[in-house]
Amino acid sequence: MPKLLKNILQSAFFLGIGVLLIWWALRPLTPEQRTDIRNAILQANYWPIIPAFIIGVFSHLSRAIRWKLLMQPLGYKPKTSTTFYAVMIGYIANLAVPRLGEIARCGILARYEKIPADKLIGTMIAERAVDLICLILVMVATVLVQIDVVGNFFSEKIWTPLASSFANANGSQLAFKLGVAAIVIILIVFLLKRFARSKAAIKMKALLRGVMEGIFSIARMENKWKFLFHTLLIWVLYFSMLYCAFYTMESANNLGVKACLALLSFGSIAMIVTPGGIGAYPILTQQTLLLYGISETDGYAFGWIVWGAQTLLTCVLGVYSLVALTIRKKQGTATA
Repeated sequence: MPKLLKNILQSAFFLGIGVLLIWWALRPLTPEQRTDIRNAILQANYWPIIPAFIIGVFSHLSRAIRWKLLMQPLGYKPKTSTTFYAVMIGYIANLAVPRLGEIARCGILARYEKIPADKLIGTMIAERAVDLICLILVMVATVLVQIDVVGNFFSEKIWTPLASSFANANGSQLAFKLGVAAIVIILIVFLLKRFARSKAAIKMKALLRGVMEGIFSIARMENKWKFLFHTLLIWVLYFSMLYCAFYTMESANNLGVKACLALLSFGSIAMIVTPGGIGAYPILTQQTLLLYGISETDGYAFGWIVWGAQTLLTCVLGVYSLVALTIRKKQGTATA
């Protein structure tokens, strides 16, 4: 299958999931509820979005600086501006095709800063691993500080279904799955040995070495405290963006730190489920805000407001980054 066609089908599939989630959320609503959602969105106070946008820009800049810190142990010091542009173009690419953004931002930095792409992939994987750890910590903190609210929700909606699915699996099913996994591992080992000297295997080994080198760059980093500072700053800024959004709707004005923590946790999961969180983000936001006494219609409207603001910021900064790199390339060609 041609790569372009594959990307189009993949994009259509995940976009279809988002559209399906939107339909699924709107289907049980009465005409009155749909009118309430539309009115809530139209009557919202959008001025707090401006400070949220400013905070968002700094969060993306902090992420670019943190990624740059991961490259220093490898002997590379790219421009902060180029790293920022690469991050933003990666985000806008993810809106079209899931996970394309990671490849895009590594490719851009490799092109403009002459850094081997395999090593950049390693630093990107290391960065994603750190973000995953942070998300887990945020979720744990969310549950611990409000065990009576979010703890029960997490138990009923997530943990219990997972536990029951494993409990319902009999011994033969588990043995079959373990057997399949063992066969796959043995087959991979055999193929690696059989074609160890082929060009594809040599390229794959070089890629894996670059990836591992990028991951272990965290251990060799001189500015570990600076890296930790920006990691913490990124999540504090994410939290602050959400908190600003509370003031867009009167019903959400009284929501505090605990509700914001819960939205940050479950909203981050929604952004992973579909491209840019389309469809999934408003639904999870609605379900989360129900725990804090916000009506279904207001919660769903608030989810769309936050998702729309985040997506707009991503698109604006992404397009700006594309234009900035194009201008830089033309200026470089003119002076050459």
